[in-house]
Amino acid sequence: MALAPALSAMQRGGCESESAAGWEAAAAEEEEEQGRVDAGGSGEPERTAREEPAKARAPAPAPAQPGAAEEGDARVLRRSPPGPSAEPAQGPWSHGKPRSRGRSCKRSSGRAADGYHFVRPVTVDSSKARTSLDALKISIRQLKWKEFPFGRRLPCDIYWHGVSFHDSDIFSGQVNKFPGMTEMVRKITLSRAVRIMQNLFPEEYNFYPRSWILPDELQLFAAQVQMVKDDDPSWKPTFIVKPDSGCQGDGIYLIKDPNDIRLSGTLQRRPAVVQEYICKPLLIDKLKFDIRLYVLLKSLEPLEIYVAKDGLSRFCTEPYQEPTPRNLRHIFMHLTNYSLNIHSGHFVHSDSTSTGSKRTFSSVLYRLSSKGVDIKKVWSDIISLVIKTVIALTPELKVFYQSDIPAGRPGPTCFQILGFDILLMKNLKPILLEVNANPSMRIEHERELSPGVFENVPSLVDEEVKVAVIRDTLRLMDPLKKKRESHFPDLYMDRKHRFPLGSDRLPSAKLHLSKLSIVRSQQLEKPLARKEDPSDSDLASSSDGSSKPNPDAQLPSICLKQVFPKYAKQFNYLRLVDRMANLFIRFLGIKGTMKLGPTGFRTFIRNCKLSSSSLSMAAVDILYIDITRRWNSMTMDQRDSGMCLQAFIEAFFFLAQRKFKMLPLHEQVASLIDLCEYHLSLLDEKRLVCGRSGRLGVRPPYSGTAQEATAAALLAEGSAPPCPDRLSHSRHALS
Repeated sequence: MALAPALSAMQRGGCESESAAGWEAAAAEEEEEQGRVDAGGSGEPERTAREEPAKARAPAPAPAQPGAAEEGDARVLRRSPPGPSAEPAQGPWSHGKPRSRGRSCKRSSGRAADGYHFVRPVTVDSSKARTSLDALKISIRQLKWKEFPFGRRLPCDIYWHGVSFHDSDIFSGQVNKFPGMTEMVRKITLSRAVRIMQNLFPEEYNFYPRSWILPDELQLFAAQVQMVKDDDPSWKPTFIVKPDSGCQGDGIYLIKDPNDIRLSGTLQRRPAVVQEYICKPLLIDKLKFDIRLYVLLKSLEPLEIYVAKDGLSRFCTEPYQEPTPRNLRHIFMHLTNYSLNIHSGHFVHSDSTSTGSKRTFSSVLYRLSSKGVDIKKVWSDIISLVIKTVIALTPELKVFYQSDIPAGRPGPTCFQILGFDILLMKNLKPILLEVNANPSMRIEHERELSPGVFENVPSLVDEEVKVAVIRDTLRLMDPLKKKRESHFPDLYMDRKHRFPLGSDRLPSAKLHLSKLSIVRSQQLEKPLARKEDPSDSDLASSSDGSSKPNPDAQLPSICLKQVFPKYAKQFNYLRLVDRMANLFIRFLGIKGTMKLGPTGFRTFIRNCKLSSSSLSMAAVDILYIDITRRWNSMTMDQRDSGMCLQAFIEAFFFLAQRKFKMLPLHEQVASLIDLCEYHLSLLDEKRLVCGRSGRLGVRPPYSGTAQEATAAALLAEGSAPPCPDRLSHSRHALS
């Protein structure tokens, strides 16, 4: 019997020695890994790329886990850190006896040895990341999160898709794509969405060139061009033709006359958009350039938009001249697409952010600022363009979203990084060229060693901008942030006091970014080097002398600036189509569908009390058939029959113009929306009162109007009746 305690002690000692050995091995690997990511963690990813380009792009080797469960599982805890940085615990406890039973060293508590709770690392599924994989890996290492490059049997917190929402089936967590975004930002769909807003607010949406959709509007295009030429014979326009589903400059060409459009069967197979060409762009070094700006759509409801404080400027490789019949085919002069100009013999790869054929936008701003340009005004106009464009896109995105993730059913939440291509005119007015649902996040470029032989070379300009965008997008979407703040309240509160939010530093009336974007560009020949505040990287110490890790201590400030809802008061009046989309979704009837049937349209007319002696239900049916038939003939998707959102909007415009004849279009539409929302709110209140009465087993107190019934029900409960003025504006709508 005396041998039992001794044997038990030997087993515990063996287990503890194995624990110590495992700790030392993990610590050695941690030190090696720390040396690889410290530069990026302090805001200097380009130094890592320059000194160790191979290491910066190679995934970190996972330390050995003897007998461990699946990586990233919720049971994996954080160990007490031996230094200022702490990694997720991958091995046994570092000191003291583990809380175990019998012979095993299994952990049975979520509490660290020093008595503090630690939060597990965020898990990211990168198996579908594709071209953004390298930048994503660097970002995950800087955040000290857990990557699953081959997927995972258990759910992950974040799924990073390379192409679309449907790259894989997801039922929880967060995914970096919205359903329908790829379809929404195609040339034709984007042009239609912006055109609706141009009809409502022509002055607010003059940043998008006038567009015609081919082949549907080919005759209209030719007729309108001829009409203008007849009025002004000196007018010599240039137009640019862009295939609807094209990317990377594929299939784009310039024309001087509608008769020059290539009609040999291609338009039927590949529809296109033709736009007015911007003949007077801003030039730098006699070269035309555009801006690739990264925009984060954080959520649809409520709408949240963030804009990156820096972007890329992509230059043509031939000096610019205004279009003439001789130079229309000079793509290196007129088209700024990187994928085209990289094949030019004059393309310049540079490690500097302020020279070469691809530069940071902040370096361009710095150069313009040195010439006396009002950079704040430029940023204000760009932010306004971004917000207005997203407002134009969100109504149909909501329809796609409710189709793939119906309300009340389990599903992931979505976010997405968009690439806005913007051209500055000579007068510094920004023009929207297009929006990319899948902007390239590659951080290297191809260099031709010999004919047909290429190698990938790190691009410091791309890495500086793109890694920051991905990393800070992940920080904003961090699902465990609130839990960490509750565990480390002193650290996060300190950080908030030391670094107030941008909304506290800038007046809300001014639409501009801070001077950070200009200051960051002053590294004309130097890589970016951020001077850290020593207090920012220190770890707060607890009263008993132990330390707790601050996950954000070694990271630079977030490079994404919130612009909506921060500036919502200035732009909410533009969201009329968004309110129409809410009406459309309400009457869809069947969850998951995207088209409104005839019964749903009749119910909309009846519930909103839009029928009258001059608009019978028979006339409503004819209106539905005519508009639906025309739109179904124009759209490529024939899977479902019924009225799409854009057809519903056209019908809504018709009803608004018929009911409120003496007002401008946007006031007509706003008045009809108010009227519909008013009647629907009364209907909802009536149903609520009837539902309460049914549960109580009594009849409603009044059989009169819905207003009287609602008022009586609320008075019976001791509440004040609702205010009779239910309309936000246009009270005459009720008359």
